[in-house]
Amino acid sequence: MRSDTNTDTGTGTAPGGSEPLALELLVHGVGGTTPQAMLNDPRITRVSGDDTAGIYRRTEDADAERRPAAYRGKPVPDAYSWCNLTSGDGSRALWLLLLPFMVANLAHWMRPPSNSAGLRRTYEMLLRLVSLSLTVLLVAGACEVAMDLVAWQCAGVPVCASSKSWLGFLPAGEPGLRLVIGAVVPVGLTGLLWWLSRRTWYAYESQKPLPTGAPEPRQVDPASPLALPGFWYGRRLVARLRAAHTAAGLLTVAAALLVPPLRRDTQAAVGWTLAGAVIAVALVTVAVAAVAGRSESHIDEVIDHLPSRLLYIGSQAVLVASAAYAGWHRTGWHSSGRLPAAAAFGGLTLLQGVLLLGLAVTAWLMCAPEKGTALRGLGGPAVALLACALAGVLTGGVAQRVADWLDKGATPGMQGSPIAGPPVLLSWQASIIPVLIVVVALVAAVEARRLWRVTRDLTPEIEADYPGEPHDSARTRQIARARAMAGLTDRTPLLVGVIAAMSFVLGAATLAGAWVSDAVPGQATLTWPWICHPLAESAQAVGSWLVGAGVVALVTLGRRAYRDAGARRTIGILWDVGTFWPRAAHPFAPPCYAERAVPDLTWRMTTWTETYAGRIILSGHSQGSVLAAAAAWQLDPRTRGRVALLTYGSPLHRLYGRWFPVYFGREALDSLHDDLHAWRNLWRRTDPIGGPVGVRDVDREPLLDPAAYGRDVDHPLPTPLLAHSDYQVDPAFAAERTMLLVRLPIQDSAGMSSG
Repeated sequence: MRSDTNTDTGTGTAPGGSEPLALELLVHGVGGTTPQAMLNDPRITRVSGDDTAGIYRRTEDADAERRPAAYRGKPVPDAYSWCNLTSGDGSRALWLLLLPFMVANLAHWMRPPSNSAGLRRTYEMLLRLVSLSLTVLLVAGACEVAMDLVAWQCAGVPVCASSKSWLGFLPAGEPGLRLVIGAVVPVGLTGLLWWLSRRTWYAYESQKPLPTGAPEPRQVDPASPLALPGFWYGRRLVARLRAAHTAAGLLTVAAALLVPPLRRDTQAAVGWTLAGAVIAVALVTVAVAAVAGRSESHIDEVIDHLPSRLLYIGSQAVLVASAAYAGWHRTGWHSSGRLPAAAAFGGLTLLQGVLLLGLAVTAWLMCAPEKGTALRGLGGPAVALLACALAGVLTGGVAQRVADWLDKGATPGMQGSPIAGPPVLLSWQASIIPVLIVVVALVAAVEARRLWRVTRDLTPEIEADYPGEPHDSARTRQIARARAMAGLTDRTPLLVGVIAAMSFVLGAATLAGAWVSDAVPGQATLTWPWICHPLAESAQAVGSWLVGAGVVALVTLGRRAYRDAGARRTIGILWDVGTFWPRAAHPFAPPCYAERAVPDLTWRMTTWTETYAGRIILSGHSQGSVLAAAAAWQLDPRTRGRVALLTYGSPLHRLYGRWFPVYFGREALDSLHDDLHAWRNLWRRTDPIGGPVGVRDVDREPLLDPAAYGRDVDHPLPTPLLAHSDYQVDPAFAAERTMLLVRLPIQDSAGMSSG
């Protein structure tokens, strides 16, 4: 395969002023379809881009611009491959650590539409504060493991430390010094998060969109926020939030170092001065995160270096001073019980609950969402709650596993255990996981019964779709089951809503139980009615095992992904869906690949049409159709008039319209249809992802799947169900592409239309 070959030479117009060249720009979906498969040819040439993302063409078409007459009536296919933006080298496996941050960032874009700028700002501010709490929770979890369980508890108890030879470097009689050494782990974690975020800075946020000085002024439709010039350029906000979250992580470690010696040195002026400094820098950090906002109406290249530097310098100075204060020798100081700072988990959980409740109220007060919106506009708060729950499970799971490992199988905090174990709140939180699993199982059972009924009721419809065929019950059931299973996608909001509601209620109950009893569930229920105690003990044991197993599975998956390209590609599919949106709420979330892909597509279409006065069929499958629509919104009116959109297996309305109504709701898609010269959408009833976009004159009648019920002359072998794949093999695809090309006007180099 040749690479980096520039084929854009010549005029692109055939001798004698004949029809100019037409281009079909193919954009693949999730999973990283190869350019060879997209172009159906093993011989390809990269005409633009790099190994991360590039545009490829069949080698035989590499010089198509020099001989447009050879392509009269048919477009030249170009394939845009963006798979390596999400599933490249082994370091992408580290992104698994950022899963809660990614989920929280998604919630930012799920806000319901509102005419109130104040409510919009309140929603975004609350979500940024929730995201900040997630960073604090993750770093606090690292403090709990390294500083509390290892340095404070195990290293301070001879019976525990004696069996751990690797703890020999920790001084037994110096708990403050042990805390300083243990603080290396959470500080290192904060540094890793900062590095991962900054490492992607230049690869993603630095990719500038089209210049605002386009050949014609861009008409921005208020119904289309994705058309704003600065939407895909978030360097300023990410830099500001990264400084705030890094400072929050370092301040969390500083607080963990400061509280234990401060409780002992009650009259220490130095300690209280440092505590005041921590609080002051923390307030500034919260203020910076709260007031940060995106500059979408223009490309904002000004970065707030001064506030960022002040946060970095202030948090690092406070951390160093706190470490020096904690590590100072104190005669007769010994560690016992849990680290006093561990009680902060309860306060942090309460704070998250208050913020989430405020977020839900704000979303409820916004304008009524359009029909079909997920959870009636409460999808954002529900997803934010799941992000907090996921972060809590990861934090508690690591702490539980480390505690079990340190105490050699005894239950931490119980008689016979050498250590007190993690905060009791983490045990209470782990205990609700079996309850949630039971609830999910009940919902799944109800949905399974509904699925059986739907499959049965679809039989007459299936037989009507294949008239004149000798019907077979097994074949009919197969098709009906595929259609019914595809419909489960539309039931996802129900499951998310049930899990979110139960998590909130049970989370509040666990917080109350931990605070009132100050004991793990098995101990707190000793005096309760007889059935409660065994259930609580069972839930505690099973929950502890489940959270630990979940963490082990995540680490194993990450390790496998680091070594195995196939597993890395599977993980990349998750990021294809979750990282489409810019980092607006959490700077440590995985980077937004669309900040590279959308400018790539808009630059290609604008420069190519301006150079060759040609026409473009923008052809997107699945997630590629979302990228295609986002790129079409970013085009200036002149270029957009030369582009037709062909989508297939598209989640534009079915998923994105329901969960992100401001950006892909009915009004936004109608505006895109009005701005484009032509748009057609192909879909199947068996497709679990794609569906109709619901815009007039866009959706074709659903394609039959399978194409033939049984064997016939045209299909001598059994025809498979294609569901979400292979739309291009259907004759309807070529027919719609041809019709779009006919509908696009032919324009000369001066922009005059003909035909």
